[in-house]
Amino acid sequence: MNPRPRLAPADEANPALDIYRQLRGIIVSGQLGAGERLPTVRQMASDLGVAPGTAARAYKMLEGEGLVISRTAAGTRVAESAGVLPASVIRLIRDLVDEADSVAADPDDVVDVLRAIWQAGSHGEALHDE
Repeated sequence: MNPRPRLAPADEANPALDIYRQLRGIIVSGQLGAGERLPTVRQMASDLGVAPGTAARAYKMLEGEGLVISRTAAGTRVAESAGVLPASVIRLIRDLVDEADSVAADPDDVVDVLRAIWQAGSHGEALHDE
C-alpha cells in the first residue's frame, strides 16, 4: 500500500470536491487502509498546487462522511470504520481500468459512462453495449 497516494491535479472548477473524490476513491478501494495517515493539509495543498484551505475543505468532507479522523497530534488518518467496497467490485473496477487503458479510453469518458449506466439502473435501459 502506498502511504502517499498519487492524485491528479485538482479540477480548477471545484478543487476541494475533486480532491475529496480522489481521496474517497483511494480510501474505499482499500488503497489507503484503516489507520493510515494522510499527508498534512499543507503537504497535500503543496503537492496539488492548491491553497491550504482548499485541501482542508476536502479533508473536512472526508471527515464529515466518517472516512477519516483528524487529531491535532496524530494528523488525519483513515477511520477504522471506513467502508471498503467488496473485493469482487474492486477486482471488476481494476479490470475495467485495465481494459480502458488498453484501448486508450479517456478516464473522464469512462467515469461519465459508468455514472450514466448506474443512474439508468442495473439493466442500463438507456444505454446498450450492442
